[in-house]
Amino acid sequence: MAQSTEFATHPARARVLAELHARPVVPVRTPTRMLQYAFATNAEASARDRAALARFCEGNGVRPPAPDARYASLAFSGGTLRWESHAEFTTYLWRFDEMPERTAAPFQPPPDQLAGVMHALPQPGPLLVAVDLHLLPQAALPDDPGALFGDGGVVGSVVADGAAAIATDFGTDPRGFVRILVADCGLSAGQAGSLVQRLLEIETYRCFALLGLPEAQTLSPRIGRIERALAEILTQMGASEGYEANKRLLDQLTALAAELEADAVGSLYRFGATRAYREIVTSRLAALNERPLTGVPTWSDFLSRRLDPAMRTCTSTEERQASLSRKLARAAQLLRTRVDLELELQNRTLLAAMNERARTQLRLQQTVEGLSVAAISYYVASLAHLVLEGIHEAGAPIDPSIATAALAPIIVLGMAWLVRRVRRKHAAD
Repeated sequence: MAQSTEFATHPARARVLAELHARPVVPVRTPTRMLQYAFATNAEASARDRAALARFCEGNGVRPPAPDARYASLAFSGGTLRWESHAEFTTYLWRFDEMPERTAAPFQPPPDQLAGVMHALPQPGPLLVAVDLHLLPQAALPDDPGALFGDGGVVGSVVADGAAAIATDFGTDPRGFVRILVADCGLSAGQAGSLVQRLLEIETYRCFALLGLPEAQTLSPRIGRIERALAEILTQMGASEGYEANKRLLDQLTALAAELEADAVGSLYRFGATRAYREIVTSRLAALNERPLTGVPTWSDFLSRRLDPAMRTCTSTEERQASLSRKLARAAQLLRTRVDLELELQNRTLLAAMNERARTQLRLQQTVEGLSVAAISYYVASLAHLVLEGIHEAGAPIDPSIATAALAPIIVLGMAWLVRRVRRKHAAD
């Protein structure tokens, strides 16, 4: 049945569907040698790496990856390259097969002779993972495969329902590679491809999961210092009095909280990535379905003993940050309440003083009003007396002194009424 094209599709639909097929399991035939490099990269470094890989492919007559591709398989004359661009790292997986003369003995020839082409590419970022994986038939293995590894002890198990055995020491050889030996005891090409992909992912993701440990170890002393500083501030809070003392303690708490939150934001991605990588390692180990070899710890046992303490350290550090942040917030809230109360008390005292000054000014104003009524009445009476004298001189039968004396009470009352009216009008405005 043909697919309908009448509906508008989601802009991310193509990417979502393609993601399921982005990393197919590539069948692998025994013998095979694989060298994988994982470089820590950010967005800018990934863009530079993509451009450098495109130039390298064009110079060797190979079609480069698409500009938006995150994975690509590239066939060169010396081997096959599987290139992958992840969120914070880029991997180069070189596969060398169908070369019996190069794969007759475990880990021979040295990896430098196989992946010399890597030196023709600019390094995308700091190298974190370098794996040398050798898949050989069981008959090609020496009598004591453990002698191939260092003195740290071999870790191995039987996997794929007895169709393969895997061994490593998780240490680095003199050239800096972690060597993984896979014995083919009856693997199909599909089983071999799935197995080696899981093993490479386990080594890659366990290294990136452990990046959270240095972060936690760096943060732990700083968290301890903030915890001690908080304890000292809480002790001082019991004896601090007054606005200035409490404000000083609040400023110290705010500075500690800002420092803690800056560290928490900086480590948020790292600890989240650590948890995600640890879950991937756990799922890949479970998919191996290991059976122990005599006298040798399995990969799951070994990595659990080494990884779990580191993961608990990261989790504990993250929980300490969250708990300390809550404690700082509560302490700051208590101090802020005390500062607000002290400020309100100061404001109340200030308002009381302002009210007292207002009452004093009112009394002064009333006194001035009384004096102003007397002064204005005096000047009005004087003017009235002058007017009455003029009328008397004109021949009117009026005694200016007696008339002025009679008008004086009326003038005083009138001036008092006028001043009161003006004051009430101003008060109403």
